[in-house]
Amino acid sequence: MLPLQTVFLDAGGVLLYPNWWRISDALAEQGVSVAPAALIQADPRARRQLDDLQVVGGTTDASRGWLFFDLILEHAGIPRSDATAAALEHLHRYHTASNLWEYVPPGVGPALDALRARGLTLVVVSNANGTLRAHMDRLGLAGKFDYVLDSADEGVEKPDPRFFEIALQRSGASKDTTIHVGDLYYVDVIGARNAGLRGVLLDEANLRPDADCPRVRSLEELVAEITADRF
Repeated sequence: MLPLQTVFLDAGGVLLYPNWWRISDALAEQGVSVAPAALIQADPRARRQLDDLQVVGGTTDASRGWLFFDLILEHAGIPRSDATAAALEHLHRYHTASNLWEYVPPGVGPALDALRARGLTLVVVSNANGTLRAHMDRLGLAGKFDYVLDSADEGVEKPDPRFFEIALQRSGASKDTTIHVGDLYYVDVIGARNAGLRGVLLDEANLRPDADCPRVRSLEELVAEITADRF
């Protein structure tokens, strides 16, 4: 393999996570009690259930996003009701305006700094709703990337390989020296692979041991693997 030069990264589930505290509060306002910790624990299991070939093939990113929150509630033991529907509608309005995926885990910034210190070009390649660039600037992350590509702006979303081809052209990267890191096998890894890139699955809860691709549990582990020249 040629030396790695560029790292594409998904945003949601890799750099950013839902604001579980805001979600817990929205549910509480509707009389539904669930702690943020329970939502956090449900996240990987809901994500794994969502990462299904038929689900991905029959949905868009927007519809998968709200199916994801239904699955979060299911795995947290919260039955669907008019109250949960009202809370999710409130959260949907917030997301449309400001982007609900606003929790940045503490290890994300240092890991990105470590990748940049190695001279790597960093590019966000994410299915999003047109707010991603401004959103990442609000969270203090935009300056850590050379390019930020939002599917709503580009008119195509993963797993369509054209999105990766746009990212390659925009960043001047080569397929042979680029990896893409994402949290959904059928969206990120297969999409990248169909564009001729190497895909890396961020599998934080080790729920995809069957995946035929490199896996890491965190961005810190990604840095360690890159440092050891395993990508």
